[in-house]
Amino acid sequence: MNRRVKKNLFLAVCWFSAAVCASLLLFLLSVIVWKGAQAINLGFLTSDSRKFGSEGGIFYQITGSILLITGAAFVSFPVALGTALYKSEYIRSNTLQRFSNILIYGLNGVPSIIFGIFGLIFFINILHVNISWSVGSIILAIMIIPTNVLAAYQSMNSIPKIYRESALALGLDRWQVTVRVVIPQGINGAITGLLIGLARALGETAPIMFIATAFSGIQLPGSLFEPVLSLPTHILVLSQQATNSKTLENAWGASLILILLVFVCSLSALFIRIKFKTMGQR
Repeated sequence: MNRRVKKNLFLAVCWFSAAVCASLLLFLLSVIVWKGAQAINLGFLTSDSRKFGSEGGIFYQITGSILLITGAAFVSFPVALGTALYKSEYIRSNTLQRFSNILIYGLNGVPSIIFGIFGLIFFINILHVNISWSVGSIILAIMIIPTNVLAAYQSMNSIPKIYRESALALGLDRWQVTVRVVIPQGINGAITGLLIGLARALGETAPIMFIATAFSGIQLPGSLFEPVLSLPTHILVLSQQATNSKTLENAWGASLILILLVFVCSLSALFIRIKFKTMGQR
């Protein structure tokens, strides 16, 4: 078999694999849109759920999910940005770079249920903190930090060295170079990583199920130490009542809203990535 035949065969396999993945995704999305659209109306989006979701809407589930990821964003972004800056600007040893990569990729590979168990043991059982959305935000923040760090680091690392050297030649110290050159040029990557991480956190059930959310009976939290409702846990509850046609319809509607929220985060990340490229990437 000559090289040309091998190349064409490889391309054919790649195209076939991509077509299969795209077809599965389109099929899944089309089913969710078709079934979910039947449940969505203004009342469904603006009313609270009743009878464990078999009646009413998902207003407080939407606000609870947004509250959780907003808290996660405020916690994770400064930590991830600082870690990426330290990794990009201050670690010069290849050994330390490899070790930091092992830690980051290792944390990124931890199953989400482990984060939930850690939150339950550490915050609830040891610190005796109430089940609350603030604890859930902290756990979600820890879970998405690796994504934030890697995106920010890659963006900062792509800045040409000539910009750093020029700033140092003008008399700026390392901290001033970091603040005036590195952060403005690399902030878009940090924001992109944050949005991608939040898109993942939006759909997570296991990390927050035992430490941050209630299944019914509450509305908006009055403090940092109260639970919230969320879309993933609401869908979980509704799926357990699949024999009820109205409940199943509401589950499809909640699933569609969750998918749309994830798409908003993902498309926002893509838009920022395209629009605000660093000078080194142009």
